[in-house]
Amino acid sequence: MKRQATSAKAIELCILTAARSGEILGVRWSEIDFDKKIWTVPAGRMKAGLEHRVPLSLRAFAILRQLAKTSDFVFAGQTHNKPLSNMAMEMVLRRMKIERATVHGFRSSFRDWAGNVPNFPREIVETALAHVIGDKAEQAYRRSDALEKRRKLMEAWAGYCEPTNLSNVIPIHSR
Repeated sequence: MKRQATSAKAIELCILTAARSGEILGVRWSEIDFDKKIWTVPAGRMKAGLEHRVPLSLRAFAILRQLAKTSDFVFAGQTHNKPLSNMAMEMVLRRMKIERATVHGFRSSFRDWAGNVPNFPREIVETALAHVIGDKAEQAYRRSDALEKRRKLMEAWAGYCEPTNLSNVIPIHSR
């Protein structure tokens, strides 16, 4: 993404992590493990009420490294020690004149893409989306969050979102 505003960085991180917008807006520096490249979202901020570890792709990690620590919040708002507003990322889409897209729709795009990639099982994809998987019995026996498998998934997604070889792309100009 070429835009440099904090809200543009927030939407890019939202896309790369397949996180909900509220999770992105509420992310605090204390949730980021820079050594392990993991973002741990506390249970209290998750829809399912369970802590969620997010493996950070190289690009997602680079975004976090670019941001200044001016607040407890990674994406600080204009009010002291408050995050960006709920509309911040939506306004990026509007300013870019992107129609028929929503911030939450990027999660759906991730799911569609992952469903068409044969080397990532459904359970890994659903865990990446922080969805509750299976019935109570299956949940009782699932003790791992398959972090390293999800790390490969998120790196592949980042590669899909931002291909590095653009030598064969021909720009199409509108009339």
